[in-house]
Amino acid sequence: MFRRLLPWDYGVRNLFRRPSRSALTLGGLSIVVLLVLVVVGFIRGLEASLAATGNANVMLVYAISSGSDIENSAVPGRTPALLSASVAGVRQRHGVKYVSPELYLGTRMSIADGQQEGLGLVRGVTTTAPLVRQQVQIVEGNWPGPGEVLVGRLTHSKLGFEREALAVGQSLEFDGRKWTVSGVFAAGGAAYESEVWCPLADLQTTLKRQDLSLVAVAMETLDAAADVDLFCRERIDLELKAVSEVGYYADLQKHYKPVRMLGWVVVCLVAGSGVFAGLNTMYGAVVGRIRELATLQAIGYRRRAILLTLIQEATLLSCGGALVACALGLLFINGTAIRFTMGAFMLRVDSVGIAIACTTAIVLGVVGALPPAAKAMRLPVVEAIKAI
Repeated sequence: MFRRLLPWDYGVRNLFRRPSRSALTLGGLSIVVLLVLVVVGFIRGLEASLAATGNANVMLVYAISSGSDIENSAVPGRTPALLSASVAGVRQRHGVKYVSPELYLGTRMSIADGQQEGLGLVRGVTTTAPLVRQQVQIVEGNWPGPGEVLVGRLTHSKLGFEREALAVGQSLEFDGRKWTVSGVFAAGGAAYESEVWCPLADLQTTLKRQDLSLVAVAMETLDAAADVDLFCRERIDLELKAVSEVGYYADLQKHYKPVRMLGWVVVCLVAGSGVFAGLNTMYGAVVGRIRELATLQAIGYRRRAILLTLIQEATLLSCGGALVACALGLLFINGTAIRFTMGAFMLRVDSVGIAIACTTAIVLGVVGALPPAAKAMRLPVVEAIKAI
């Protein structure tokens, strides 16, 4: 009896002896792994967007009655001046303090005389906003003047428009007023990239509001951030609370934890369905090779060696499917913008996603090949040779 394994190239040659079946199996495994990659890319993109939207030195001051929803917050218009005068440790340069008063809300926006519309996020800001939100960079056009807006590079995805609809010089209408797009900004993947920024005074006039939604304050040090919280506690008449920007978006991550958990459940379900698809495919492949496998046993190869060869074939196919899926993911999925309740973010195919996809493919190959191969090996050699 032979004690050695079958040659490595035997399993490789078998894949090319049945090109149509191998191609179909490779395509099916590629689709399964690609679905896993898409779901993992969604989870990783959401986490990356929330993680990129925080600065430990920035404090957000908003109404204590609004809970964690800034859109429902309303703070007095004098709050920025009070913070600048009362709180020590506010970052400043050339006499300009890094204090950004902002009005933030969700509203319906339209283009082309109302033919296209969507629900978007608008933030009324002043020229100090880029000082506090240092991730923001204008990549096209200029800072908005009166009657103009600055759009994030993912705003069109949030609204469901074509990118060209929000190009510099185009018009955008919301709250009964037309605005001209003056520029486009990026923010390193932060949530701001799906917002529309416009001059605070113009937005207050349009909405007939004099209050603010929040005040963002950049502090010199982390220790100085405690002074903002102390100010909010002492001025109980203003009913304010202070939260670090990192803490605020960390709470949002907890809020979206069920969504992320659902995503991982979907990954498991897709992988599970792939295992059953692999089982079905391998059963079909093994049934057609019963006589071949029995012949290998008859000439002296042990069942364990034949089983390992079948696993090798299935694993090679699944790894090939993983390579195809990862290539498609990097080319067509990575960086694709999708809408979400918080705005829009990009799917992210990174090293973690590729590692999970490749691990899934290997599991599909090994687990998918074991049951049919084991069943074929249990048949008596004489009976298997006579099989049709």
